[in-house]
Amino acid sequence: MAEKNRKIHPHELKNPIVFIAMGFGSGLVPIAPGTAGTLLTVPLVFLLQQQSLLVYTLVTFIVLVTGSWVCGYAANKLKVHDHSGIVYDEVAGFLITMSIVPHGWYWMLAGFVLFRFFDAVKPWPISWLDKNIHGGFGIMLDDVIAGLFSLFFLLLIKQWV
Repeated sequence: MAEKNRKIHPHELKNPIVFIAMGFGSGLVPIAPGTAGTLLTVPLVFLLQQQSLLVYTLVTFIVLVTGSWVCGYAANKLKVHDHSGIVYDEVAGFLITMSIVPHGWYWMLAGFVLFRFFDAVKPWPISWLDKNIHGGFGIMLDDVIAGLFSLFFLLLIKQWV
């Protein structure tokens, strides 16, 4: 497998699955592609928060189920286990973070900061999962757990506010 941050050639983005895994190109920013992928998800979260919890959950479930395949496929095509530009997993993690918290910019900002913190710092067990679980499932799993950690802390904050 090649280097995690290797340059992506434009012809590689012609593959629609790789393009989706790269967050429709948002994962190609040179600095903090995970943050860019999470930012891409903010409008989707706002849109889904206007729907029922069932719709929000269904979309999140679809992203989770397709994520292992999408991320695994892109990793194989790019010959990089978890290329930093693959940000589809950030979409799933942030959808989880914002799933059952109150709506509003301040909650979105708090969720964004918490999710980026847990995804970047990777406290245990996230770090262990990131190092030991491979393939598309492994690419997704650390972000799913980071999303759950972030959701937990948002719900704690909600109890105090």
